[in-house]
Amino acid sequence: MKNWLFLLVAIGAEVFATSNLKASEGFTRLWPSVWVLIGYAVAFYFLSLTLKTIPVGIAYAIWAGLGIVLIALIGWLIFGQKLDLASIIGMGLIITGVVVINVFSRTAMH
Repeated sequence: MKNWLFLLVAIGAEVFATSNLKASEGFTRLWPSVWVLIGYAVAFYFLSLTLKTIPVGIAYAIWAGLGIVLIALIGWLIFGQKLDLASIIGMGLIITGVVVINVFSRTAMH
């Protein structure tokens, strides 16, 4: 169970870092740039802990899928980026895929 918590921390840190990457404006703003480096360091550290017990393909699928959806939502909420129907449907399919992996995959349970 703690490994799934590590994965969630890794995803949260990656989303935080990527959000600050947008705010860093090409690493021209100091504090968002610092947060990018810290966020990615935390993300990769916790992902490495996760990979001790969760298969890399499963962990990465969940990491990437949830990261995509969360970053798109942050882009919409914070940066005012538009989401059209196709992007919303696509993100729904990504979430569905993550749920299928977690509920039905025997690989994800080991």
